[in-house]
Amino acid sequence: MLLQNQVALVTGAGRGIGRAIAEVLAKEGAHVAACGLTSKNIEETCSRIQQKGGIATPFMVDVRDSASVRQTVNNIIDKEGRIDILVNNAGITKDALLLRMKDEDWDEVLSTNLRGAFYFTRAVLKFMIKNRSGNIVNISSVMGLTGNAGQSNYSASKAGLIGLSKSVAKEVASRGVRVNAVAPGFIDTDMTGALNEELKNEIRGRIPLGFFGAPEDIANTVVYLCSNLSRYVTGQTITVDGGMMI
Repeated sequence: MLLQNQVALVTGAGRGIGRAIAEVLAKEGAHVAACGLTSKNIEETCSRIQQKGGIATPFMVDVRDSASVRQTVNNIIDKEGRIDILVNNAGITKDALLLRMKDEDWDEVLSTNLRGAFYFTRAVLKFMIKNRSGNIVNISSVMGLTGNAGQSNYSASKAGLIGLSKSVAKEVASRGVRVNAVAPGFIDTDMTGALNEELKNEIRGRIPLGFFGAPEDIANTVVYLCSNLSRYVTGQTITVDGGMMI
């Protein structure tokens, strides 16, 4: 196993890409701290992992709340003794054209998608630096690279995650901590499932491979970035998009 007995904290682990990341990390031997806002969802994620022989513990946390984040990290450290891996995956959308976008929709998306990653990264870094090892992976999006009409808040937050990854990678590389980002393209989740078939076909036509990715495609990339297979990779953004960004 690539991550035997490592402790991995995954935010937004209750469904979709976050759940897949938690499950694949556990499959590779990591002890997963599954963090989320909905207890039913994160408990289900942990149950699925445990049924397959993995180790996972649910933690209720609002990534927008600095005190809640700090307490959650401390609770995981108290239970496991360390955190080796942080995956900042929690994210939401509140789409609208910029001229029609409400202040609260801008603030909520930036707070969840970007500020939450800042809070968790800051909270775990002091432990990783002390241990002189660790891996942080931020789940961005191709929309953070290209932008998208009607998603200025989402695209800004995801672009921010790329800038955050690069900056922190430079700050902590000398301490043995690596920081990278993954930019998914169109992945088969609840979000894309809500699209009508005509739009899905139009999008597939823009993907050289011709199909939507699976959550596991993102999870497998995260495993690579968290393992020694990528020991010389930091500050990078890997697009997993079926060739959209070619």
